[in-house]
Amino acid sequence: MQHLDPGHTSAIKMVIQPRIADLGDFSVRRLLPVKERKTIGPWIFFDEMGPAEFAPGSGINVRPHPHIGLATVTYLFQGEILHRDSLGSLQLIQPGDINLMVAGKGIVHSERERPQVTATAHSLHGLQLWLALPLADEETEPAFYHIPSAHIPALDINGVAVRVLMGTAYGVSSPVPVFSNTLYLEAFLEPGQQLVLPQAAELGLYLLSGELQLNGQPLQQQVLAVPDTTQQLTVTAQKAARIALIGGDAIGQRFVNWNFVSSSKARIEQAKQDWQQGRFAKVPGDETEFIPYPVS
Repeated sequence: MQHLDPGHTSAIKMVIQPRIADLGDFSVRRLLPVKERKTIGPWIFFDEMGPAEFAPGSGINVRPHPHIGLATVTYLFQGEILHRDSLGSLQLIQPGDINLMVAGKGIVHSERERPQVTATAHSLHGLQLWLALPLADEETEPAFYHIPSAHIPALDINGVAVRVLMGTAYGVSSPVPVFSNTLYLEAFLEPGQQLVLPQAAELGLYLLSGELQLNGQPLQQQVLAVPDTTQQLTVTAQKAARIALIGGDAIGQRFVNWNFVSSSKARIEQAKQDWQQGRFAKVPGDETEFIPYPVS
């Protein structure tokens, strides 16, 4: 659900309210895509996972499932996820790392936990986003990149702690590969601190915690604000605040069906048939289970 701000001089063009998506043992707040706003820059999917507390014996257990035409970006604040994919990747994702999985013409992955984690009480909190790939890269070969937390640029901007997760901001560039003009950063503001946001053609601002104003307008927690990028944008913290900022150049029209993203409906239909008929590659070490294509 969205609300269009009627103010002519407002710094906020739109506010996207989260939808709750049930994933079994836990639920997520889903911000993108929505009917009125499919993308922000190249970003076409935005989930906040948690904060979730799991009792012993429960946790993250996402069976193998396919993707095309996109790149998944996983970033954790708490907990860990064990990633496997059909390229043979086996990677533990921990807080501060960036996991970039490029689906391109097709990939399958699972997201589970190590048995010793599931056996104990544990927590999980993070963001999972999808990038729509540019037309020239929609059918690229699948790839997997893991960038440890220590390799992500961390800055002090007038006392504000900033991490440039993807793209370029404040004069530094992240080592995470991008396919088009892409921005993804997080910042921590103490009470009274301000931060001038970097410029981009399109931006989305997400307040994870705390109290914050954008050009004097208060922001709600856990909604995605779409700012007016023709203005200089400054956030000010009333209480300690953590934000995530996404953006970049517009990607153009994309269709989304289940886990598939493409500029072509026919390509999505082909991917659907391929998954139903078992033509995608298996995930080494996780070959038995899978998520069936949903019945509408």
